[in-house]
Amino acid sequence: MDDIVRQALAKWPNVPSCTGWLMLDRRGNWRMRDDAAQASGAPGEPIRHEALLGFINRNYDADERGQWFFQNGPQRVYVELGYTPWVVRLSAGADGALALQDQAGGTFEPAAVFVDEEGGILFADNSAHTRVAVLHDHDLQVFSDHATLADDSMSGDLHWNNRRALPLQPMRRAEVATRFGFVPSPAANI
Repeated sequence: MDDIVRQALAKWPNVPSCTGWLMLDRRGNWRMRDDAAQASGAPGEPIRHEALLGFINRNYDADERGQWFFQNGPQRVYVELGYTPWVVRLSAGADGALALQDQAGGTFEPAAVFVDEEGGILFADNSAHTRVAVLHDHDLQVFSDHATLADDSMSGDLHWNNRRALPLQPMRRAEVATRFGFVPSPAANI
């Protein structure tokens, strides 16, 4: 969290939170949702300002209930999630080594791989509070280039950096939030 945010929280500790106005979409884009977007269920307009994106990413966290938020100075802005709290991009280096990077620019070291009934790929890590991330759909080809998939495409292995095979485990999309302890729509909980 930025120092300026900590200072604002200390100075104004009781600023009400807001919900519905910020979304992390399925492709890792931050989106601003005005009243019309919220009323229609639209994802909203993508945020493109690099400094603002950096500020959001540095001040992105979860509360004790599993609701993800952006701490905007003294105000907590709860995030509507297009799928998971993290979206990762998969790349292969010239040496064939795979790397995952989350939407905030951090590295993501997978401990498990899942596939949902729609063909979405999810990764979980071994952090103290397990993070789950959905793979950006533009990287499915890179994934399949490094995976051995069964005929049903719901099982197989991802060959992670020639060190180990991560088994591909089936998971229903409706079970992801509960299994990994996050709230996809804090606005729906009001």
